[in-house]
Amino acid sequence: MPLGIYSQEKDYYPREHCGLFGIYGAREASYLTYLGLYALQHRGEESAGIVSSDKGIISIYKNMGLVNEVFTPARLKTLKGSIAFGHIRYSTTGSSSIKNAQPIVIDHLGSSLSIGHNGNLVNSLSLKKQLEAKGSIFRTATDSEIILHLMARAKTRSLKGMLTYALSKIKGAYSLILMTNDALIGVRDPGGFRPLSLGKKGKGLCLASETCAFDLVGAQFIRDIRPGEVVIIDRKGLHSFFPLKVRQKPSYCIFEHIYFSRPDSFLFGESVHVVRGRLGENLAKEHPVDADIVASVPDSGNSASLGFSHASGIPLEMAIIRNHYVGRTFIQPHQEIRDLRVKLKFNLIKDIIKGKRVVIVDDSIVRGTTSRIRVNSLKEAGAKEVHLRISCPPHKFACFYGIDFPRSSELIANRLNLREREKFLGVDSLRYLSLEGLQVSVESPSCNYCFACFTGTYPVAFENKGKYDLEPRC
Repeated sequence: MPLGIYSQEKDYYPREHCGLFGIYGAREASYLTYLGLYALQHRGEESAGIVSSDKGIISIYKNMGLVNEVFTPARLKTLKGSIAFGHIRYSTTGSSSIKNAQPIVIDHLGSSLSIGHNGNLVNSLSLKKQLEAKGSIFRTATDSEIILHLMARAKTRSLKGMLTYALSKIKGAYSLILMTNDALIGVRDPGGFRPLSLGKKGKGLCLASETCAFDLVGAQFIRDIRPGEVVIIDRKGLHSFFPLKVRQKPSYCIFEHIYFSRPDSFLFGESVHVVRGRLGENLAKEHPVDADIVASVPDSGNSASLGFSHASGIPLEMAIIRNHYVGRTFIQPHQEIRDLRVKLKFNLIKDIIKGKRVVIVDDSIVRGTTSRIRVNSLKEAGAKEVHLRISCPPHKFACFYGIDFPRSSELIANRLNLREREKFLGVDSLRYLSLEGLQVSVESPSCNYCFACFTGTYPVAFENKGKYDLEPRC
């Protein structure tokens, strides 16, 4: 659901993290949606929105901010009905404004249609140009709106036909929740890049980006929405169909397991915590180190650190403490203040670190600036040695499917060789999990996953490929 795809940098694909939750056939559907979004807050901290339907009457509210900032009890009471879905969003480029918050709601031929999107369309630039040439006027800078315009232009007026037409035109990574006056719809792209799951609460059915949302609302996980599948939930029950005749090889985003999803979620058929534990175990086997303690970077590094500790025999210590109450609106006018944000988010237990050889296990390094500050803090706290172990291979390629990996030229692994990275970060050693070690850490066949950010092999072609700096330099 990228924001800013029509910015001045016409050849630049933004990447966005988003979370979706929807429920059909439940009392206080909007309140359950609020709780579902709360569980998914890690997927987006910029804006939140909920749309509901009460006997065909649509209500919506969305605003900038965290879920608990946007929705008060009084506000939730205005969102009546037994059908609702919500969206949280974190954009990485382009304009950050309320007009781009989701869900997006339109009225078309006497009925309402709303949409929320997690992912990124790779042919959005050409689609928007074609639609504008035919008279379409866009109110937002999101590619989610493109899908609505395509549905409106379908020759058929049936919901199934409109969806089939729109999905036949778009390409890329997308998990969608849509809502009409009387139905809830879930859609997953043919590659299955982004997760979307189906759950059951009482007599109602629900959809969510991650199963941790089901746990919070007391719903039972049923199954994943299959790649390329559309499910329509209405008063007759659940109807499933596959609108696209051409089947695509699965391309599950491996970074959902490495970092993005919550460890208590069940994703792509596996426990995220268990997969991360295997990442840490394989990392320890590939790159052993003489050290006194293992310290994780909370929270995403906790599971891999535990696996590293188990496999290496080096004790795991809570040397780095996370402050969970860092506000998202922290003002950062100067570099010195921006650096302090890292210290605001994390603090060290110096008595554990002083005089010790420390292994830091982290999920990834993108630009390297945050890791550099963290390592420097450990040295200042008296660490004798600092060894950095990363539970995935080096990121050398940009992502065009919805994760915030910038241009390849901005990635530290693409600018500096290993020794230069060690010097830049100030570590005694830096090692990454191999691609093979990553692949054997998941039970599902590795061919079902997308590893493009590590290999540069993109499963779905994107527009203007020649304008990108995609060749690794190191």
